[in-house]
Amino acid sequence: PPTHLQIQVLDDSTDETTLLARRRARVWRRTGIDITVHHRRRRTGYKAGALAEGLESATGEYILILDADFVPRPGLLEALLPSMADPGVGMVQARWDHLNEQDSWLTRAQALLLDGHFFLEQRGRYRGGRFFNFNGTAGLWRRRALADAGGWQSDTLTEDLDISYRAQMAGWRFVLRDDVGVPAELPSTAASLLVQQRRWAQGGVQTARKLLARVLRGPWRPAVKFEAFVHLCGHLAHPLTFALALLVVPAALARRTLGIDRLWWLDLALFLAATAPFIVFYWTAARRRGRGRGTAARGVAGTLALAAGLSVLLSGVVLRGLGRARDPFHRTPKTGSAARSSYETHGGDFPGRRLVVCAGALMVAAGVVAIAAGHWGSLPFVALFAGGYLAVGLRAGIRRTPALRIPASALPRQSAKAPPQEHQPHGQPDRGAVPERLRPDSSGLVGSETPVAEEDEAA
Repeated sequence: PPTHLQIQVLDDSTDETTLLARRRARVWRRTGIDITVHHRRRRTGYKAGALAEGLESATGEYILILDADFVPRPGLLEALLPSMADPGVGMVQARWDHLNEQDSWLTRAQALLLDGHFFLEQRGRYRGGRFFNFNGTAGLWRRRALADAGGWQSDTLTEDLDISYRAQMAGWRFVLRDDVGVPAELPSTAASLLVQQRRWAQGGVQTARKLLARVLRGPWRPAVKFEAFVHLCGHLAHPLTFALALLVVPAALARRTLGIDRLWWLDLALFLAATAPFIVFYWTAARRRGRGRGTAARGVAGTLALAAGLSVLLSGVVLRGLGRARDPFHRTPKTGSAARSSYETHGGDFPGRRLVVCAGALMVAAGVVAIAAGHWGSLPFVALFAGGYLAVGLRAGIRRTPALRIPASALPRQSAKAPPQEHQPHGQPDRGAVPERLRPDSSGLVGSETPVAEEDEAA
């Protein structure tokens, strides 16, 4: 019932967003809804800081976190709460669905990447009793789990991944509800996607640097530790992929110089070994989502191109994260434009665009050299990287933009019945105390002091 809900709008905006949020909050308060706007003038701790500040005045035992671009359907809480019946469960994660999947090849590729993450990657970790993470939004937390984990911390750019591991290491179990979908907007241009991916890539390796040694020294099974290593170090694939792109043609030329160029089939075998698991993984995700074979094939091609194209742009970010760099938290720009109904072409400029286009041109030149020299085995790799770099550099900023609507496929029937709970090998920790609520002023605005300098982040 509405009387049982406390709603907080956590807002770090520097524009008119705060005024609009306060106006809407007043409207809802007149209907009896307990809703307050928490505006911070300084983005201390970025999103983690906003969540920590909101938690101080939250009164409930259960905390549902939704980013501002997520559009939950009615009944979301009723669908997730039964999974909390087990007192050892600290977090329940719902699946992300997509409002604007059909905007462009870029949004379709992202949708498939996320579907693979939820339908296969997260599901496999959950059912196998491995660590898996809260995805930053569309998740329901037990307040005591947040307290036992040490609360929200801002020393990484992925506060969600960080607190997920700390909570599970403290003995809490997580539940994945991939039968419950919450639609959200995908980044619609390469520029906005790059903001998101840079944050995720650097934050992922920061979390690995912070927690991986503790996981490996901990009491968990070797299989759990191995999967945690793969999970936390996954973004190292970006510099390794870029290194592979740089070495393909030199390796072929070196073999010719050494007189072993007849072993060109080794390149082909390596290409198949590198790409076949990727293709099978995302083909399976597409089919589980109900996509036809043709749509699935195009989606897999798009994800391959996107993964290759991003490698050149994210390699430096990953290395900066390993080197203890701490970049600021930049929110992912979203259009949020439900009123748009026409088709538009948007400029595709973004930091590093010239670099990725030049890399694509160099790979095309490398392909010409390989053909002239008869190095047929290196052509699949060269074609993959050339296509990926040029697709991201030249095509990722052009999108077809219909109105944002919640598609029927994004709103599956949600059962309130929780699935059988898969138990991870963790014990039950002691429970923490719940802090008192802070009182908002008469406008429903809880504010801190000093002004903000950066972009807004509403959660």
